[in-house]
Amino acid sequence: MAVSLKPQQARKLALLAQGVHRPRQFGRGLPATRRAIEHLGYIQIDTIAVVERAHHHTMWSRVNNYQLSHLDRLQRDKCIFEYWSHAAAYLPMRDYRFSLPRKHAIASGDKHWYDKDPKLAKQVLQRIEREGPLQSRDFEHVRRGANQWWEWKPAKRALEQLFMEGALMISHREGFQKVYDLTERVLPPNIDTTLPSEEEHHDHLINSYLRAHGLGNATQMGYLLKGQRARLQQRCIDLTEDGQLLEVEVNGESFFVLPDFEQLLAKPLSRNRVAILSPFDNLVIQRKRAVALFGFDYQIECYVPAAKRRYGYFCLPLLWGHRFAGRMDAKIDRSSGVLHVLSLHLEEGIDAREFKAALQPALDEFIKFNQGDRVKFPA
Repeated sequence: MAVSLKPQQARKLALLAQGVHRPRQFGRGLPATRRAIEHLGYIQIDTIAVVERAHHHTMWSRVNNYQLSHLDRLQRDKCIFEYWSHAAAYLPMRDYRFSLPRKHAIASGDKHWYDKDPKLAKQVLQRIEREGPLQSRDFEHVRRGANQWWEWKPAKRALEQLFMEGALMISHREGFQKVYDLTERVLPPNIDTTLPSEEEHHDHLINSYLRAHGLGNATQMGYLLKGQRARLQQRCIDLTEDGQLLEVEVNGESFFVLPDFEQLLAKPLSRNRVAILSPFDNLVIQRKRAVALFGFDYQIECYVPAAKRRYGYFCLPLLWGHRFAGRMDAKIDRSSGVLHVLSLHLEEGIDAREFKAALQPALDEFIKFNQGDRVKFPA
């Protein structure tokens, strides 16, 4: 029989699992960054830089004394690697073997983005084998003609295809540019490279999700993975029968949790701290879950035509205690050090004065994180 949880308990469980409201949950500095990634299972990488990029922002939200150099150091030290989660991501190196099912599928013919070009792929691999790690710009060449211009797109497509197939990995980045190398030269010694069985892979997806999110269902566990929901659901049922999972109900809806969920739920959680989150933060990336669990209907609008935006180009979710209080559209001017708050939209029922008082300490820290020194609100 499923245990019944109140909605506020479900929210608390999710927040405790995500580590956004418990200072020092992962410790401090570089070791804490590694622990946080291993706990969360992945950190989404994104290119948008109107404020500090999403992967740094997500880490800063959870790790005391987080430094922008941490991810690069962990990647160079072979503690994390880049691949695809539901999107481009940093993943724990210990979980490398669970990237293999997707790699094998793409190598066997599943299409990711690009059509294969075997001849070009062979040339790319031979160059990297001979010359060592290379960037896409190392494959530039002049296209001859009346109007000469630099053309490297075919080689970049080949690099990305080889990366998705698993023949290449990202050894590190220079600036924000990927540096590709042969997989066997990037993997640390003794890393497990055996292909997991379907059952092992499902167990990894289930346990990783519940560790990082507290509670979940098969749809959430298989987010953006085609054809996995029914199999994940059956595996959750099997694990529940074996006592490795428990079933709970929230407002009549069924979820699964790890057996120690009550111990996690007993931990304290700040009721007044404000967390300024990235739009790609693990807590909010599944928009339907954010609505169902927190009543927070959030959608990033940078991909929406300007005339149709309600809140702004890059609105940041604002978590206040156990609930989302609103969103803040912000942009850092790196030349002047000014963080521009372009708009602030609060959810219905939020006391503006009380919230703004709670927001200020978080805003002060956010300014420092973005290497600014002051904030400017709309006139």
